[in-house]
Amino acid sequence: MDSKTPALLECIERETGPAPSWSVIWLHGLGADANDFVPLIPELLRKHWPVIRFVFPNAPVRAVTINNGVRMRAWYDIVDFDLVNRADETGVLESVAQIDALIEREVARGVPASRVILAGFSQGGAVTLATGLRRTVPLAGLVALSTYLPAVRTASAALVEVATRQPVFMAHGTQDPVVPLGAGAQSAAWLREAGFEVAWQQYPMPHSVCAEEIVALGDWFDARFAAG
Repeated sequence: MDSKTPALLECIERETGPAPSWSVIWLHGLGADANDFVPLIPELLRKHWPVIRFVFPNAPVRAVTINNGVRMRAWYDIVDFDLVNRADETGVLESVAQIDALIEREVARGVPASRVILAGFSQGGAVTLATGLRRTVPLAGLVALSTYLPAVRTASAALVEVATRQPVFMAHGTQDPVVPLGAGAQSAAWLREAGFEVAWQQYPMPHSVCAEEIVALGDWFDARFAAG
């Protein structure tokens, strides 16, 4: 392994059949773990879909400043309640490198990047968007749930032109007390202005996922599989 290549994260994997032709890498939120979205698979799956490998990585354990330094699984430190200054940019970039390594593993296992979907909830969604901005080889799509684009002040400099070929699905709760609806909507607007195709959904829910959202996400997946 190259000295610059991070060690692969521990993951839970589920395959919907033999020889997967698509991969979905799904990042959990702050303080959760790889198990968090495994139960979502049967709710999301549709019979006509191709064979998929779902990969659920565990974020590293680190101290989180706004939680009094308590150590927990986190994709980056949260240093401030203010969304503009919230994300530890060094931690975000470390996580981006770790996710890129997982994407490369899927490529090595026979699934091209054009058939990899990167998804995340909350903090995991923030890393999904940060990773997507920097992709020189576009993925099939990005899913960012109940989240925001971190380090937006430096996002323009990080943006790779071909990255805008990746369609984005974003969904948010109107009653979200953790990541305000406006933060998600502003991030979606920034992505659209940058050239991304963004499907935006909002639902009367808190910082969570709802059944209607999963149906809409399934429809979006349908379009990705049809295009791929």
